[in-house]
Amino acid sequence: MFSHVMVGVSDLEKSKRFYDALLGTIGVAPGVANKNRYFYRSPTGTFAISTPIDGAPATHGNGSTIGFLVQSPEQGDAFHAAGIAAGGTTCEDPPGFRDGPAGHLYLAYLRDPDGNKLCALHRPPKPA
Repeated sequence: MFSHVMVGVSDLEKSKRFYDALLGTIGVAPGVANKNRYFYRSPTGTFAISTPIDGAPATHGNGSTIGFLVQSPEQGDAFHAAGIAAGGTTCEDPPGFRDGPAGHLYLAYLRDPDGNKLCALHRPPKPA
C-alpha cells in the first residue's frame, strides 16, 4: 500500500546518525543523500528524513506512529536500545509483549530527536 514514509527533521546530520543506528539493527543500510534528504531503502519500501522544503520548523504529528517490522523481540530490543543511545527517548510502556485487539505483539516505542514516534513491532507466529 505504501511506497514510502518521510518525516521532517530539524538537524539532518544528527537525524541521519540516529536513523543509521536505529535502522541498522533491522538490516537497513545507512541513508543515501539526495539534496536536503536521506533515503533508507528496503525490499518492502522506503523511509526518508528531510528538512522541511518550505523552510518552516520540522514538527512531529500528534497521534502519529511509524511502525517498523522486526523479526524477533531481541531485534526489537536492539532497535530500541540503538535509538536511545543515538539520541532518542523512550515513550509508552517499556518494550515487551502486549495483548490486545490486534493479538499478542511485541512492541518497543521511542521518539526520534525531533519527537517523531516510532515503534518496533514483532508478531510471533500463532501456536499450531
